[in-house]
Amino acid sequence: MQRILEAVRALDGVLELAPTEGSGFPELAWGDHFFYYAPDGRVPQREQPYATIVTKDYPDDTRSGLDPQGRWRLNVHVGAAAFTELLGREPGLPEESYDCTVPDAFFPHPVYGALGWIAVVDPGERTASEAIGLVRRAHEAARRRADRRAATGDR
Repeated sequence: MQRILEAVRALDGVLELAPTEGSGFPELAWGDHFFYYAPDGRVPQREQPYATIVTKDYPDDTRSGLDPQGRWRLNVHVGAAAFTELLGREPGLPEESYDCTVPDAFFPHPVYGALGWIAVVDPGERTASEAIGLVRRAHEAARRRADRRAATGDR
């Protein structure tokens, strides 16, 4: 996880939310990481994170089996074109055919795959470099969206 965190933290204008006990965020989010493009250091009001790292199962997201200690999953919004290029199919098709527990393999996000999100459990030798590249592209896409909003005065 450290390699991914270092790569994301090095991006210009990144805002990382990493909730911990006492941070005011729900306990369920403690230990997870949420990444935004926010050069002003404020969470964008109308923007979701472009990437997340989750370290446990969520009530509506249990297919990756993240509860055993040490398992984690990187999630990246890559959009429809990159999703199709990476997985060989368009987003929005049934996701049940993917084993979301396999480490170091890309698959549609178990909940948000239809929206162009991909995921990988414990990125390693096969996926880490490409995963970092996907996060960089997602960061740049978020930056372009922020620039367009700023140009129109829509924050």
